[in-house]
Amino acid sequence: MSRGLHPTYKKLSSLLAEARAAAGLTQAQVAERLKRPQSFVSKYENGERQLDVVEFIGVCKAIGISPAEAVSRVS
Repeated sequence: MSRGLHPTYKKLSSLLAEARAAAGLTQAQVAERLKRPQSFVSKYENGERQLDVVEFIGVCKAIGISPAEAVSRVS
C-alpha cells in the first residue's frame, strides 16, 4: 500500500529541486557532490524517497542553501 506524502514534505522536495535548478546544477552534478547515484536525487525530488536529516543537510550543502533557510521556507 502506497502512502501519500505529507504536504510539507512535498513543498520541501519542490524547494530542493527549485534551489538546485536556480544554482545551475543538474541532478547528476548534485549526485556527484553527494557521492550518490543520480537516481537518488531524482527520487527525493519526485517524492519517491524521503530524506533523513543527515541526508537533508548534505543535499542543502551540495546545492548551496542553508538547511535553516530551507526549513523556514517550507514552514
